[in-house]
Amino acid sequence: MNRQKGSHVRVTTQRNGEHHEVIPNHHPIKTGTLSGILKSVAAHHRLNVEELVRLLDL
Repeated sequence: MNRQKGSHVRVTTQRNGEHHEVIPNHHPIKTGTLSGILKSVAAHHRLNVEELVRLLDL
């Protein structure tokens, strides 16, 4: 975790260049929100969502 403000957590990666992602700390995370996060992370790593999910072993 990079930092937290209220009910959102900001995480950062340096891999393939700096990338920040804000993730709601809600249980459960809404499907549309999770889809958006996965698309953003996949795009940063030049992957499609299916490849990312396979790499994450989800």
